[in-house]
Amino acid sequence: MSGIRFKILVVDDDISIRQMLSLGLRQEGYEVQTAENGEAALKIIPVFEPHVIILDIMMPVMDGYELCEAIPEISGASMIMLTAKDTSKDIVKGLKLGANDYLVKPFHFEELLARIEVQLRSRFPDLSGQRRIGRFTMDEMKKTISLDDHVLHLSPTEYKLLSYFLWNANQTLSKEKILLHVWGYDFDGEDNIVEVYIRYLREKLGDSDHDLITTMRGLGYRLQAE
Repeated sequence: MSGIRFKILVVDDDISIRQMLSLGLRQEGYEVQTAENGEAALKIIPVFEPHVIILDIMMPVMDGYELCEAIPEISGASMIMLTAKDTSKDIVKGLKLGANDYLVKPFHFEELLARIEVQLRSRFPDLSGQRRIGRFTMDEMKKTISLDDHVLHLSPTEYKLLSYFLWNANQTLSKEKILLHVWGYDFDGEDNIVEVYIRYLREKLGDSDHDLITTMRGLGYRLQAE
């Protein structure tokens, strides 16, 4: 993948699968983290911010279907289901819940690599790690965001918040979803932290009229990307 350091999260209760994929994917140049079930994955995703999530279906605590349904609320990552459940009904259910691809165990590692690359190419056609969204340009490798081709000087938290808005451009995001994605499950501070950082972002975007980040009263916030 042209030396680009993409991040992959492997979610499987089988330790041998986690170890095998972790080793193989790292050898291919990917940055990898693993989780043993869906609940553990949901704690890792907002912090690790993977580009692709490979997930099993049959897991304890939280299975792959539940995880697949929960991921879009906190991440724009592509999802590849990797499972022994191979009926058309299982595949259709996974795809309807948001999975981008489906690979049945046992599998060939080379085929999984090819499917990962397909997902990455669809998100990053030029393999530069850049993505244009309206007036914004995100560079996930450099961790920068530009507005009208001018790089914004953002703190790590501001970058994470604006990235989340951009991945969900033109959609209303509740304060609860923003807290979960940006500050994580374990955040125990004041929830007005969201309003504080929205204000910081508006200042850096020159958005004094709130035309870019709109307050949807009683619902949350929406980024108008166009």
